[in-house]
Amino acid sequence: MSEATIFRLRIKGAVQGVGFRDWAIREAAMRGLAGWVRNRSDGSVELMMAGADDKVQDMLRACTAGPPLAQVTDIDIRNETEPPPAGFVRKPTL
Repeated sequence: MSEATIFRLRIKGAVQGVGFRDWAIREAAMRGLAGWVRNRSDGSVELMMAGADDKVQDMLRACTAGPPLAQVTDIDIRNETEPPPAGFVRKPTL
């Protein structure tokens, strides 16, 4: 995936048990993004996404709210250099 913007997010707040991972998979698919999402044992959700900069930025804005039942309080954002495999998948909890 050349010329891709790649971010890894750590999303904190009331983000587990509210459908965040399924929501993220749908939202990423609508934007044509590659990556993955998983719950973390500390209660956060981790998400890696790669794609066209405008689509990644749009997904980032969407993640600030998340699905209807989520209450996002903070997002840590890191740039990544290694692109994920094609598609957007759910990974096991870490």
